[in-house]
Amino acid sequence: MNKGVVIFTLVALLIAVNWSIYQKEQHLAHGHGVYLPLAPIDPRSIMQGDYMALRFALSQEIKAALISQVTEEEEEREPAIHDGLAVIALDDNHQGHLVGVYAGEGVEPGQLLMKYRWRNGQVMLATNAFFFEEGQGSTFATARYGYFKVDDDGELLLVSLHDQAYTNLALSTEATPSH
Repeated sequence: MNKGVVIFTLVALLIAVNWSIYQKEQHLAHGHGVYLPLAPIDPRSIMQGDYMALRFALSQEIKAALISQVTEEEEEREPAIHDGLAVIALDDNHQGHLVGVYAGEGVEPGQLLMKYRWRNGQVMLATNAFFFEEGQGSTFATARYGYFKVDDDGELLLVSLHDQAYTNLALSTEATPSH
């Protein structure tokens, strides 16, 4: 009996892991590509071991939009933890710009929905770290954009970091994004 439970559990785990991998591969293959500008960063403090801490300018813009919607009555309470969607317009370089916080209205052609999370007074997108090979910190210190794939549900996957000219910084190194 115990052997059957162990085998069933292992098979279920393998199916779940492989399904997750398949979903991520589909997301990368069919998602919409978008560049998000990194928030101003201090090169002395972003490197901690083999990763770069990430902040995105879009997070700050979404936070400002959310705060502007708060009434005086709500201001007195602690902001609620919540997840939401932001409407993003793409320019000719596929750089994302905030249109507004999604409130159920239609999305225009050339716009995407992106998921965000409000936690501890901060807006977070996808990930807050990018992992790379040890000793490659100076290469990634020139990063100005995160390149994401966004699916139809607004889920983001960080693919790579790029410099001011949209050059993929991972091409010269073996880098992998965190998810």
